[in-house]
Amino acid sequence: MTDSSTRDFYDSLAPDYHRIFADWDASMARQAAALGALVGPGPHRVLDCSCGIGTQAIGLALAGHRVVGSDLSPVAAARAAAEASARGALVPTAAADMRQLPFASAVFDVVVCADNSLAHLLTAPDVAASLAGMRRVLRDGGLLLLTLRDYDAIRRTRPDATPAQVSEGPDGRVITFQLWHWHEDGERYDQEYFQLVPADEGWAVRVRRTTSWALTRARLTEFVTGAGFVDVRWHDPASSGFYQPVLTARASG
Repeated sequence: MTDSSTRDFYDSLAPDYHRIFADWDASMARQAAALGALVGPGPHRVLDCSCGIGTQAIGLALAGHRVVGSDLSPVAAARAAAEASARGALVPTAAADMRQLPFASAVFDVVVCADNSLAHLLTAPDVAASLAGMRRVLRDGGLLLLTLRDYDAIRRTRPDATPAQVSEGPDGRVITFQLWHWHEDGERYDQEYFQLVPADEGWAVRVRRTTSWALTRARLTEFVTGAGFVDVRWHDPASSGFYQPVLTARASG
């Protein structure tokens, strides 16, 4: 999967991304509360380096943090800034590859990379480059916060699909689900991302495709420590309140 195809995937999805959630604003608030508890009292200077349309960035900004967003998709990044403004928050955004973050060194207290975004990097050098960049823009002692799917469990069963999610929009119900096609290596998988939206007397079907790397906790921990982080900890959804496992670590120094 090339960088351009990943960008195209999220450029295409950006206008519909909120349809994943039954109530996007409520989800923003829940996620900000869960992540905020890990970030600690602030305000902190936060970079969300995979901000998408702003699900985590907006919630953290509304909680009082000084948040900057970046994303590979310029369409998603632009929508994040606009959605933040519509809710009375300031979230400057930039279109940027997380392997080449366009920010000065040591300017952030916290770097967030949520929603399984790191899994779109399909090689060890790419993952290492992104984590090195996150370390560079963090001050010494700053907090790294990553969230990924529970790939330790997923790789044991290698599911073919995700459960369908139903959200209510102004035009009616929207159904979202994914089909997964595993590579022979047992680690990477192609995703077909389906959204069924009401249209005339039936449904319009929108399909987007991308690829992810199912990184285990042990492997990601190795990458994170190799990039210059210490005090690596994993937080399960039951304890954190966040919908995915969360890794936290501190920038050494």
